[in-house]
Amino acid sequence: MAAAVKNFSVLAPSVILLVMAYLAIPHIAALSPPQHELALLSPYLLIAGGLILSFAFGRGRVFFVLLLLAGFYWLFRTYLQQGLSDFLPRVAFQFICLLIPFNITLLCHVRERGVLTVAGRLRLIFLIMQLAGVAWIIRYREDYAQVPLFFSRPFLPFPSIAVSPVPHAALLVAVIGFFLILYRVLVRRSPIDGGLLGALVAVVIACNTLQLDNYPLIFIAAAALILAVSVLQDSHNMAFRDDLTGLPSRRALNELMLALGRQYTIAMLDVDHFKNFNDTHGHDVGDQVLKMVAKKIGAVRGGGRPFRYGGEEFTIVFPRRKMAEVVPFLEEVRRAIAEYELSIRSKDRPKKAEEGKKRRRAGHGGDETVSVTISIGVAETNDSLRLADDVIKAADKALYRAKSKGRNQVSK
Repeated sequence: MAAAVKNFSVLAPSVILLVMAYLAIPHIAALSPPQHELALLSPYLLIAGGLILSFAFGRGRVFFVLLLLAGFYWLFRTYLQQGLSDFLPRVAFQFICLLIPFNITLLCHVRERGVLTVAGRLRLIFLIMQLAGVAWIIRYREDYAQVPLFFSRPFLPFPSIAVSPVPHAALLVAVIGFFLILYRVLVRRSPIDGGLLGALVAVVIACNTLQLDNYPLIFIAAAALILAVSVLQDSHNMAFRDDLTGLPSRRALNELMLALGRQYTIAMLDVDHFKNFNDTHGHDVGDQVLKMVAKKIGAVRGGGRPFRYGGEEFTIVFPRRKMAEVVPFLEEVRRAIAEYELSIRSKDRPKKAEEGKKRRRAGHGGDETVSVTISIGVAETNDSLRLADDVIKAADKALYRAKSKGRNQVSK
């Protein structure tokens, strides 16, 4: 359930903005001439805003996709509106349909390297080379007339797509790209990846509705807005979410504390002997432990909202809950962590899972397993503890009592 909520939060802006774009189409036709002229400029304005945001936050992948959108909209306004009968607009449209989905998919699956970095400049050169290749084919059309004919030939056995102006090769690239990006979104839950998926869908819709009034205008603008929102969403996550564990950070906890009502319970959790564990097994294994603990804490029931407080310390806030209600849920978390055996990769462990299973079945040993425990201190609001800071301090004192009593327990 939690995974579904996270996936929806990543894809929700794209879905909402695409639906809003579709609903806005009839209203564009009703605009007055001055208003319509302003609407025609809106994609440029949104693209410019997205370029500024992506550049400021170092999101090179979004920056380069926005450049592609700017080129698409410029071609639409200057050449493509007159139809695709002439060689230049026909070839330009074919390569737009093919190259923009291809580049969106490619940029989604590379690491973020910024805009003005060496990698960023190389990616810009790669895009310029594609543009130069298309310009070369248009310039020397007599020699390369077969190239656009090759990419435009139909080969997909679906009568329903026969009316689409988009070449079958481009449709195939877009469909493959959609599923590749969707899989990445479901695995990584990155707002930027979700934005790139939404932009891909918007571009495909714009290409398929090229001859319909206002559709390309609306959906190119929607793609630019989706990407700008994804940058803001990603930046928000960086500020309010812990990179290692994926849990909300202490800053997010401070924001929540300002909105808590009169009744709530706060639990402070700490990994027992974590420093000794790090010294023995190394920081990489320590990170694995923190991720495992965070995953178990993130599954807490009873309406608890988990946070990484700092280091090996975590916090769970139970809004509108009394202490007696939440202790059983905290005991569930404590037991789940104590009973979990974490496998540590041996140095000669095969990278492929199947090879590792064969070695274990053959009796050639396996990975070392380790277990960790946590101590928990819990406190609730009362007449003497009305402020969230005071409740946290009381829970912290209870945490130290749990440690002094032998650890691996919940203390009130």
